[in-house]
Amino acid sequence: MKVKVQKIDGKASGDIDLSDTVFGVEPRADILHRIVTWQLENRRGIARATRERSDVARTGKRFGKQKGGGTARHGDRAAPIFIGGGKAHGARRREFGQSLNKKVRALGLKMALSSKVNSGLVVVDSLEMKDAKTKALALTIGKNGWNGKVLVIDGDAVDSGFARAVGNLPGVNVMPAVGANVYDILKHDTLVLTKAAVEKLEARFNG
Repeated sequence: MKVKVQKIDGKASGDIDLSDTVFGVEPRADILHRIVTWQLENRRGIARATRERSDVARTGKRFGKQKGGGTARHGDRAAPIFIGGGKAHGARRREFGQSLNKKVRALGLKMALSSKVNSGLVVVDSLEMKDAKTKALALTIGKNGWNGKVLVIDGDAVDSGFARAVGNLPGVNVMPAVGANVYDILKHDTLVLTKAAVEKLEARFNG
């Protein structure tokens, strides 16, 4: 399919052919939901376990006489009632990581990209700016009509001037093509791809 390409200032810059196998896949809510859930679960840290009685390295030697001490008989300093002892009924270690087939993950990314083609996809030739300033970039984004949250994806690396200019703009995020993922694409209203990003994404699936 052909999509119009524009310069960063909004002026027309020709057309580009997008691969139907990458940008023309019919989105499925169930697959996208599986991948978003997989991403968010894998971002969760492992719940740290507390040390229980069996995990505390303390002596098990009897520390008092059997009788005559005036206190209860004890033979284990790791008991929860002592300072430094194990915690009774403490938190257990929990892991939240999930596994997902690579083919499903690849299909989900194609569907996420395809979902933006009809509404929310912008292709620019590059991110190079003459005046790489935050104020100038904010005016450019408003002039171009990039609505809502904006995700900008570049090629191997994000243009350094553009990255500096966008740093203080709320709701605008940038990443290289290698970082493209389903969750971030769906979370943003407008997806901006450079020509280099399109090449990298298509090569990622066709390679």
